[in-house]
Amino acid sequence: MRTTRTGRTSTRTSTPGRTFIAALAVGGLALGAAACSSSDDGPKKTPAATTTTSAGGVQLPKLDGEKVEVAAVWTGAEQANFVKVLKEFEKRTGATVTFVPAQDPIVNFLGTKIAGGSPPDVALLPQVGAIQQAVAKKWAKPAGPEAKAQLAANYSKVWQDLGAVDGTQYGVYFKAANKSLVWYNTKVFDNAGATAPTTWKNFLSTADTISASGVTPVSVGGADGWTLTDWFENVYLSQAGPDKYDQLAKHAIKWTDPSVKDALTTLAQLFGKPSLIAGGADGALQTEFPASVTQTFTGGDQPKAGMVFEGDFAAVNIAETSAKVGTDAKAFPFPAVGDKAPVVTGGDAAVALKDTKGAQALLTWLASTDAAKIAAGSGGFISPNKALDFGAYPNDVQRGIAKALIGAGDNVRFDMSDQAPQSFGGTPGKGEWKDLQDFLKNPSDVAGTQSKLEADAAAAFKN
Repeated sequence: MRTTRTGRTSTRTSTPGRTFIAALAVGGLALGAAACSSSDDGPKKTPAATTTTSAGGVQLPKLDGEKVEVAAVWTGAEQANFVKVLKEFEKRTGATVTFVPAQDPIVNFLGTKIAGGSPPDVALLPQVGAIQQAVAKKWAKPAGPEAKAQLAANYSKVWQDLGAVDGTQYGVYFKAANKSLVWYNTKVFDNAGATAPTTWKNFLSTADTISASGVTPVSVGGADGWTLTDWFENVYLSQAGPDKYDQLAKHAIKWTDPSVKDALTTLAQLFGKPSLIAGGADGALQTEFPASVTQTFTGGDQPKAGMVFEGDFAAVNIAETSAKVGTDAKAFPFPAVGDKAPVVTGGDAAVALKDTKGAQALLTWLASTDAAKIAAGSGGFISPNKALDFGAYPNDVQRGIAKALIGAGDNVRFDMSDQAPQSFGGTPGKGEWKDLQDFLKNPSDVAGTQSKLEADAAAAFKN
């Protein structure tokens, strides 16, 4: 979510601020109604001449004098890094680009702007559901041929499909997050003689080993229900597989399906042992995500936990402690429950809200390798652009996380709760968030949890 519900770092972000500092190291090997135009005269006419910029050959129109507004729920370093990308667009086209800070949820923010007759030209949307909503409301404009050509050249099919609605391309995914990581305190692991596990079975045995050393093994930020959806999604994707994952995400199968029972039963192997969770279930339900990370990397030899699950953006919270990513804090991929380890992602897609040459040119630019290279070099960014040279990332750990994301190809899956209606997958105290919090409190009630999830999903999906 959110830093990006891609992120979700402080509250629930793009997926919690929306700042991703990616780092991964395992065993010493380094491994995110039509909108009105700004004037009554309609879209501005601009010269058709293009300029070939970069070895990648991306072509952008001359936009001298044209003004382009871009809205996103980004602040701090994340916003500053994105502005660098926009500045280069200005340099290459002659346009003037203004970044518009948006409030979360951005769909509500955009609704207000559109109702007032002043929508931005482009908005960065952090959920698949938000793109679908923008299309349903007739806000979004289809991506033009130049943007689609960049997508075809640089993106795997799954990322193109995530930005499409009913076969029409609207979104250009500019930023992604790898949400399938477990961060661990290296001192705790060393003292316990533990090593990074690769399977769920080994993960549980590693937790027992750490517990025996005198440190509670796992920190869970259960006060933020979205963290629990991420736990479920990683287990479900690995155990049930991509096809079932897609069906459940669309509510094409019910939450009472046996595959959901299997995933909840697997999660209960951890959640059902309070001694393995910092503060037990009650403590976890009072722990927000940022604290779940920081308490894992403070306290010297006796932190409150030895490891914490979440995406690359957890490094932002680690940076608030004295621990150093890559030495004191490392990460391993979410352990495989089934045949393959899962790769769950989140992301931010650029969508045009005006029929202007500037809006389409910006989509083309954001889909290009040139734009991705600038953002990657600034740090705190993972691109879904498969044509981007991994050397563009500033260090080996970020390169590793990017390689894992790109390497998953079409098997990567977008955060399931971010694909659901907000009433089910994105509202504190309701729907999936609340149902999984209740499950954390009582993990023996698998059938009851399934029934509640199905009732809430049916109401939200209206099927």
